[in-house]
Amino acid sequence: MNLTAKLNALPFDDLAARRRLLTEIFGGPIPESLSILPPFHCDYGLGASFGERVFINQGCYFLDLGGITIGDRVLIGPRVTLTTAGHPVEPAERYDYLTHAPIVIEDDVWIGAAATITPGVTIGHGSVVGAGAVVAKDVPPLSVVTGTSIVERRRLSH
Repeated sequence: MNLTAKLNALPFDDLAARRRLLTEIFGGPIPESLSILPPFHCDYGLGASFGERVFINQGCYFLDLGGITIGDRVLIGPRVTLTTAGHPVEPAERYDYLTHAPIVIEDDVWIGAAATITPGVTIGHGSVVGAGAVVAKDVPPLSVVTGTSIVERRRLSH
């Protein structure tokens, strides 16, 4: 998080310094064609990997404890959140440990502004996730998904 704070404090046009910090944040070489516009936030960095020609717009959050894999030619809009970590659902266990599962975004995916992708989700190649969508289950290839909804899955014990 210290490194992303440094990244976000750089002058916007200092591309060389931005690339050096991104290489450090992600723990190794990144594709020359990767474009991440600040501000950008992640909690670990080491759990994320990127394909070629990936564009990540401003204000994104990557919580990558469980691993984030992004394929080639992926477009990620502003304020998108990719979160691979969570807490147990049962109230008695909620503070005991973290849960986590990877996110996989296949080639040629477009994720619209302010979408949230939750742990364990795979977004199939060529798909579009509409702005503001909350994606909590896999998206088949070549699909368009939109919206948010409240669906009661079960009742918790008290």
